[in-house]
Formats: sequence, C-alpha cells, structure tokens
Amino acid sequence: MPRLLGKTVFMSGGSRGIGLAIAQACAREGANVAIAAKTADPHPALPGTVHTAAEEIEAAGAAHGVKSLPLVVDIRDGEAVRKAVDKTIEKLGGVDICVNNASAIQLTNTAATELKRFDLMMSINARGTFAVTQACLPHLLKSKQPHILTLSPPLDFAAHWFRNHTAYSLAKYGMSILSVGWAAEFEGKIGVNCLWPRTTIDTAAVRNLLGGEAMANASRTPEIMGDAAVEILSKPQDFSGWFCLDDLVLASTGVANFDSYAVTPGASLQPDFFVPASAPTPESANGMVGWRAPTL
Repeated sequence: MPRLLGKTVFMSGGSRGIGLAIAQACAREGANVAIAAKTADPHPALPGTVHTAAEEIEAAGAAHGVKSLPLVVDIRDGEAVRKAVDKTIEKLGGVDICVNNASAIQLTNTAATELKRFDLMMSINARGTFAVTQACLPHLLKSKQPHILTLSPPLDFAAHWFRNHTAYSLAKYGMSILSVGWAAEFEGKIGVNCLWPRTTIDTAAVRNLLGGEAMANASRTPEIMGDAAVEILSKPQDFSGWFCLDDLVLASTGVANFDSYAVTPGASLQPDFFVPASAPTPESANGMVGWRAPTL
C-alpha cells in the first residue's frame, strides 16, 4: 500500500532541485501535490517551471492517479499564499502535509550584503515559512496524520557557520527556530520536523552559486532528500521535534549503501553547511535520525 495514498502536500518552491525530488517521491507514494512557486516561465539559467514540475510529479505518481496543482505564488505575499492554499482545498480537498522548501541564499559577509538582499532572504526563508505554515494550519489540524517539514539545518551555533555569511545563516536558522516552536506548540497534533543533507546536493544553487561542476560532482543527488522526506512524512504525527539528516533517516530504515545517490560514485563527498562536527555517521548512529530540538 502506498504510504501517502490520498494525502495532499502543499509545498513552497519545488519547481526544481530538492523540492521537486521530494514532491516526486511523495507522488510515488500516492500523495497529491500542490506546488507554490514563482517560476511561471522558463528561466534562461535554471531548469523547470511550476508547470513542468506539476507534469513530472503527476508522471511520478501516475500509477496512483496522483494530481499536481501548479500555483504561481510569491510566498512573500501573504494574501497570495492564503489564496493558493484555498485553491488547493478547492481542487485537492485538503492539506495533510506542509513542506517549507522555498529559500533564498547569498553567501556574502556583512559589508557585501546589500540590505535589499538581507530583506529578500529574511522574507522568503523565515517570513515565507511562517506565512505558508500559518495558511496551511487550519487544514493540517483537520488531518488524521498531519506533518510540517522544513528544509532547514540543525541549530549548531559554532561561530564558523556565521562568520562569513551572517545574514544567510540568520535567515536559514530562522526557519529552524520556527520549527522548534511549532513542535512544542502543536505537540501531539502535528508532526513538525526539519530535514537537512549531510553533503551538498547537486542543484542549480550548487552549480551556479557555490562550487560549479566540481562541487556538483562531489555531491549527492536530490533523490536522497526525497526518499528521506517520505520516511519522515510516513511516520505518525508524534514523531516531532527532530532535526533530521538525510542519510541518518535512511540508515534508520536499513539502508547501508548510499552509492546510488552519489553524482560520481566513489568520489569524496563535500559536506554541507551547518552539519555539526559531532554528527554521527550512518554506521555509528544506532538508529538515530538526527537531533531532538530540546537538547540543542
């Protein structure tokens, strides 16, 4: 039996990369997916639009008759977010899972970060996550097994995660702090967790902004995040308050070999930002999926 059959996912972003991989993985498990993203028309430097994503999601879930709803939305606009959720209810019947995937990045130091870029990161990452979750909340509370999953890191406050890109770190950690609060606020009612990759993931951001082809070749594919997300979203809602690492989630289900997720099998992998130095490996985790929020 598909583990998410009949459920509806509302996702911010998702027209490409990690978000699309999560949406496709959910569709393969029977979930309908609403994609709220800005890319309505093809971008000269980026693959995919909200419309092509919806087609790929429906193809992934074709065996289960999955539907995908493309919604052109700027999540900085709270009213547009609310209307998109209303449209999802109208077309897909509810919201059982909210995935906060949309994010903006600029790895610049304080002097080099323009205020308009600071505002962009804060308004998409932290404020956008709040707006999307708030709009989905009344419908999540009606679901039998609701989840909020946010693509944000464990709250490791080692100074080197802030030294060279304080504004980005603040905006990204804001998403994690919101999740800590929601896990407590909705304890027993909604499963609230964060998911983060141990390694860099081969996305447009990695290729265009971070390390180019060399870093992409030292990365894992987005599918590892999709598979990990499904494992989290398939759990009861009392699984909550975790900062999960992708490979630890999969290792807890018995996965022992991650070579299939490597862009270049056998290559040394590039660790992602914000992964604590003390992070257990899949071999040493003993079933741990990450860190419980209250212990940080």
